[in-house]
Amino acid sequence: MRVIASSVRKGNIIEHEDGQLYAVLSAESFHPGKGTPTTQIDMRRISDGVKTQVRYKTTEQVERAFVEDSDFSFLYSDADGNHFMNSETYDQVAVSDDVLGNQKVWLQEGMKVQLSMFNGVAVAIQLPQRLTFEVTETEPAMKGQTASSSFKPAILSNGARTMVPPHIQTGTRVVIQTEDGSYVERAKD
Repeated sequence: MRVIASSVRKGNIIEHEDGQLYAVLSAESFHPGKGTPTTQIDMRRISDGVKTQVRYKTTEQVERAFVEDSDFSFLYSDADGNHFMNSETYDQVAVSDDVLGNQKVWLQEGMKVQLSMFNGVAVAIQLPQRLTFEVTETEPAMKGQTASSSFKPAILSNGARTMVPPHIQTGTRVVIQTEDGSYVERAKD
């Protein structure tokens, strides 16, 4: 299916001119005051994991590969990969760390994710947009620090590092944006 370059999003699978499949890592459109608007796409070749960057005119056509998106539950990780189970058929799939990339740190047992499958092989993963974690380690709040202007480093229950507002203490549950690992809000539960 051919689509214009500006409609390509992170997680899409495209077929490049070399006939290989690529997973889109990021897509950003640029609209200069003068000149032609362009879309820069960072992508990873699925066959061997090589990353590349391509710039298209925003109206240029790119071939989007047909992938099947299915709901899976995360089971566990081991030396063979990260194991997921299809919620409908109960089929299990092992996904390599290359496909997960830096999103692996957000996986939790039993988590519902969406895997993009191409010819029976997982080529991309989509996690829930927001997840809740407990802060296991952070600095105490400094007197006189205003909540709006500064953030302090914190380590979450999954081992990931993020920046949180000064009023967040160790043991507080916080909501994190999985796309970039940023703090959203204090958890309501």
